[in-house]
Amino acid sequence: MSPEPWRVLSETVPFSQRYLTIKTQRVELPTGVVIDDFHLIQSPSWAATVALTLDHQLVLVEQYRHAYGGISLELPAGIVEPGEDPMVAALRELEEETGYSADQVEPLWITRPEPARHEQWAHIGFAKDVRLSSRRSPDATEDLRVVLRPLQQFDQILSQMVHAVHVGALLLAARRGLIVI
Repeated sequence: MSPEPWRVLSETVPFSQRYLTIKTQRVELPTGVVIDDFHLIQSPSWAATVALTLDHQLVLVEQYRHAYGGISLELPAGIVEPGEDPMVAALRELEEETGYSADQVEPLWITRPEPARHEQWAHIGFAKDVRLSSRRSPDATEDLRVVLRPLQQFDQILSQMVHAVHVGALLLAARRGLIVI
């Protein structure tokens, strides 16, 4: 027998702003156990790109992540605007953050980064033959450094990343033969 969904008995929204909403639910489990204060976190879905240059370098960014308290090596990524196609967002974020662009991005992976409490989706695309095409235009809140890393450093790149979804995306791209190590 499969696990069954929980039943929501009541819900309040004690906090809501543009990028974060917290819901507090009273839920009943299939076993009859009631959890009085189960918190769900809503934030916008986001998109990222595994971007590979003609000379087989990954286009990455480094930025400070406050919860981590350190510099994070990541894929170019950002939120999907309301009504925006996630792969359009992935290309937009690639260009805004790095100045690199591609003719197209193929969907690679859609996942829930943390399905226990978070409701957002992560959309990961793959773009090959990306080229430097414009000036970067990061948001005012973004302090990024563009980093090009050759695929020969794949294991080192993975060991320097702290964002699990980005690590998973790179491993999936390698597994599917999209990037050859």
